Amino acid sequence: MNIIVNGQTMQIEDSLNRVDKLLHSFNLQVKTVVVELNRQILTREYHEKTALRDGDRIEIVHFVGGG
Repeated sequence: MNIIVNGQTMQIEDSLNRVDKLLHSFNLQVKTVVVELNRQILTREYHEKTALRDGDRIEIVHFVGGG
């Protein structure tokens, strides 16, 4: 499946067919993240319920500490 993540085209395995699975593959499941799918913000409760499809556009923003 081909999707666009943060502006970059990526080919992902068909098994990564939900937002939560994609986040897990990036090791982001435990961090505070904001996910936008096709210009719609997804709250955490929808990550497990939202399917990914070929051509989807995803923006993922995660916060890091520092100083």
